[in-house]
Amino acid sequence: MKILVCDKLSAQGIERLRQEAAWQVDVKTGLTPAELLEIVGDYDALLVRSTTKVTAAVIQAARNLRVIGRAGTGVDNINLEAATNKGVVVMNTPGGNSVSVAELSMGLMLAMARSVPQASGSTKEGQWDKKGFTGVELKDKTLGVVGFGKIGMEVAKRARAFQMNVVVFDPYVSERLAQDLSVKLVSLDTLFAQSDVITLHVPLLESTRHLVNAASIAKMKDGVRIVNTARGELIHEADLVAGLDSGKVAGAALDVLSMEPPAKDTPLLKHPRTIVTPHIAASTAEAQETVGVEIAEQVRGFLKDGIIRNAVNFPSVSFEEYKKIGPFLQLGESLGGFGSQICQGRLSEVGIRYYGETVDINTHLIASSILVGILKPILGDAINLINARKHLDERGILLIESQSSRVRSFSNLISVRLKTDAREEWVEGTILSQGRSRLVSVDGIDIEAPLHGAILFIRNNDTPGVIGQIGTLLGNNQVNIANFALGRGESGQAVGVVNVDSEVPERLLQEIRSCPSIRFARVVQL
Repeated sequence: MKILVCDKLSAQGIERLRQEAAWQVDVKTGLTPAELLEIVGDYDALLVRSTTKVTAAVIQAARNLRVIGRAGTGVDNINLEAATNKGVVVMNTPGGNSVSVAELSMGLMLAMARSVPQASGSTKEGQWDKKGFTGVELKDKTLGVVGFGKIGMEVAKRARAFQMNVVVFDPYVSERLAQDLSVKLVSLDTLFAQSDVITLHVPLLESTRHLVNAASIAKMKDGVRIVNTARGELIHEADLVAGLDSGKVAGAALDVLSMEPPAKDTPLLKHPRTIVTPHIAASTAEAQETVGVEIAEQVRGFLKDGIIRNAVNFPSVSFEEYKKIGPFLQLGESLGGFGSQICQGRLSEVGIRYYGETVDINTHLIASSILVGILKPILGDAINLINARKHLDERGILLIESQSSRVRSFSNLISVRLKTDAREEWVEGTILSQGRSRLVSVDGIDIEAPLHGAILFIRNNDTPGVIGQIGTLLGNNQVNIANFALGRGESGQAVGVVNVDSEVPERLLQEIRSCPSIRFARVVQL
């Protein structure tokens, strides 16, 4: 077995690999892309951090490659599609640096509140300006935590020790968990309005890009302070500079920027009310040691015993079983994604019931695929079959699975119920011939529609002309309809599922919602 370590890794982690007598472990850091391409062919495993780029070309050249281990959370430097297509497992170490990132977030918060870098610089220049650096206490201030995963939770624990009031925005965290950690769940707008300090801990998705912008800053308290140790693109940097210049934002502490390293003339670097560090949140001796040992153990377990842990692109099953259940995994993720995206309110419970042939296959993995679909809109690529249940559990959301021998209209059927504080969503799906996923029921109303691509979902009063209205609005806006399915309930209510070939803009969606018979309309992306 040949293993190539391309980036600096803890000595203890490397030693764990070398304990296997027949294994060859080569540490070759600082390789150029051409040098890596030249030597990678014979290796069974690659271990990297963030420096080495594992491109499609590298994966293609690696004839024997079975696993790529990333010491850290992000896998932006690894071509996941190429790895998956070639059957290469990609593993990472989620959570290994959570404490380090949380501690830096608190450190930046304190440094900003007391102008520590500015006061230090002034004093070193020979000044003694005590009055010029009057700060504020964190005690009794409100901290807004955007994103309540591992890091957000660790920040909240530390903030509570400073006697701060903590409010949290995360639609995938239950009230029960919030109560256990003495934090309050609020909407994003409420968090902006109430917080004295805002700290960001969400992944970069299209929905979170430029989360902090001119519009959101306008909703914040005068004199708000902002901390970002997550991703630079979460903040519209020009809008933040404008907020700092106007005084609306009292300070910003940033460990990440949209371009790294930044240009020397980047305004945020020169602004007197900013603290900027060079993406060092995870750079502690303890975190580096932890993730180095963890990834070495994971790769060792896979190569030696076939055990897959923290894989971001592959389930924990044999290839033969994966081929059998593959269509059901796709159905599960699509069904979960559909239910999640039409969901209203805060999710507290997921119920899954299997009928027919589905009871005889690996329903554990099917459930995980449903959870991936449910959680993906908020967690993005961080969620996968391996960690879906863990993420659900961390958010205090209950999962209930059951099987039924009752005969239904289809030979295989999966039913998913999402319980929120507002209502209960109920969707059902099946696999037809050639592995095609179909939605067959919403709200207990029979309907059949493909589960892929862009879908306009509507709830409407069962009155004449609804199909014509929707079709006319879509046609007038050059949105082509691929499939239009309408289901009718017994109480004068109906649901519609419209598969479309292009994006439905927000302006058009508002027009649809304004139609007299439409009670609910939302666009789902699968």
